[in-house]
Amino acid sequence: MQKSAPYLVTCLLGLTLVTLPGCAVFSGTPEPADEVTGTDTPAATPPATPINYAEFEPEVLYQLLSAEVAGQRGRYDVTLVNYLQAAKTSRDTGVIERAMRIAQSLNADNAQQQLATLWLDVDPDNLEAHRISAIQAVKRQKLENALFHMEQIMDQGEDADFDSLAAMAAGLPPAQQQELLTLYSQLAVKHPDNPELQYSIALLQKITGTPTVALRQINQLLEQEPSFQPAIILKGDLLYQTGQKREALNYLTTNTRRFPANRQMGTLYGRMLINEGELQAAQDEFERLVKRYPDTPGLRLSHALVALENQQPALAREELTRLIEQGHHEDEASYYLGRIEEDAGNTDQAIEYYQSVQRGNYFFPSLARASELQAQAGELDQAIAHIQNLRERAPDHAEKFWLLEVNLLIDQERNEQALAAADAALESYPNNVELRYARAMLQDTMGEPAGAEQDLKTILELQPDNAVALNALGYILTVRTDRLDEARGYIEKAIALDPENPAILDSMGWILFRQGETNQALDFLARAWEAYPDPEVAAHYGEVLWVTGNEEQARIIWEEGLDQNPDHEILRETIDRLTSDGADQ
Repeated sequence: MQKSAPYLVTCLLGLTLVTLPGCAVFSGTPEPADEVTGTDTPAATPPATPINYAEFEPEVLYQLLSAEVAGQRGRYDVTLVNYLQAAKTSRDTGVIERAMRIAQSLNADNAQQQLATLWLDVDPDNLEAHRISAIQAVKRQKLENALFHMEQIMDQGEDADFDSLAAMAAGLPPAQQQELLTLYSQLAVKHPDNPELQYSIALLQKITGTPTVALRQINQLLEQEPSFQPAIILKGDLLYQTGQKREALNYLTTNTRRFPANRQMGTLYGRMLINEGELQAAQDEFERLVKRYPDTPGLRLSHALVALENQQPALAREELTRLIEQGHHEDEASYYLGRIEEDAGNTDQAIEYYQSVQRGNYFFPSLARASELQAQAGELDQAIAHIQNLRERAPDHAEKFWLLEVNLLIDQERNEQALAAADAALESYPNNVELRYARAMLQDTMGEPAGAEQDLKTILELQPDNAVALNALGYILTVRTDRLDEARGYIEKAIALDPENPAILDSMGWILFRQGETNQALDFLARAWEAYPDPEVAAHYGEVLWVTGNEEQARIIWEEGLDQNPDHEILRETIDRLTSDGADQ
């Protein structure tokens, strides 16, 4: 079986529990946005701390004034270069600090390292300089150096942010993660009464893939510090990760009542409830958090999305509209408001919301939905023209626009037009696997299996372990040719790569049936049907049941398939071919 997947939107609420520093042991951080319109902007506008220019020599004064002029013109890179030089020349702590803020706003790690070194040379006990030096040392995988700066902070009686650096280790190679864990363990021997350090060791144990060990570590810490809230949050996370899901939920139920003001704990609890399908309880938790923290947009967004998932679109609409009014998460809110209006049958309003999304992660999903609705309303040509116009305006994203156009035309059964678009796209982007796969499936639909086979083999030259392409090629050879041994080889490789994929299970069952291995075929088809009760799987599974004498069970499977799609061509053909009463099904 081969399936064309719809244009899906990534996760509703970012439910995977991962690690962030401090009290937060989960993340809803989005991926970097795909900017489609607008102009490039810096990560943040450099701060505007006043500078007393009269105190400096002419050379430094010139550098500072040049920096400020560059900043006013939006050339923050030039601003940083000039401030860096002014800091080195003047060795003035005020200039160093301002230069550091600019470097941080631009994520300029090299400049931050230079400035931190200079700052400590001028002021050896400066806590901020030590903290930045520690962070930069971890980024450069100089872990012993990082520990040196953290100990300097500890010696001054301040929080050394062990947990922040432990969380940063998630981005390090495994060997460096283990090295940092070893260093932390050595440091803990010298400072056995530091709960932040003990907590950070557990965090590193989680990161290094030993959650059971981390859970023992955190339990020992909680025996000594039963109200240490970061440890409570981490324990809840670790219980869940180690498969003790009910225990995790019960533990967090108790502790969110003990510490109702802990936003991170409540958010973790709410997301676990969503993962377990307890939507009303999750909605109640996010409602509680929103009431306590009404100015936290992320909580309001989570409340809206769980309400939407919980079949309460009116509440979701209210919360999403408020986010837009407040200027927060506008693109995401507009996308989901479009979904709400689309589900309600309000096509014009849905299109308006979708088209208001102009950039970011939700731009292409919104454009896809708006285009689909336009096509359904008889405005396919206008939708295609809009996509083509956007492609000309944003050539860096041309491949995505091509794919959207091709898929839209396929969905609207404009096959010749879709094939022409795919041909044109692949002329410019011959290594785009998604475009080539779309053309392969289209060619198979149009009765050109040889062209489909060639495209799929090209994909496999680029990506030999592409299970989807292997399965599609094996399935096409199974149903279009008599090259069954070759087909089986492709499908067996696909199932080795992705053994639970229902489409591949279906293909495996069908090739086994074609080769006379009926009992094995039934096993694979039953698994495929249980995982994904699709009309095409119903056709295959029902046919094998029928020919093995299980006619009543076959009819039940076929009826369930027809309930999903009464006009499914493959299913209808199967029933008509095998029964004399296919028209009555």
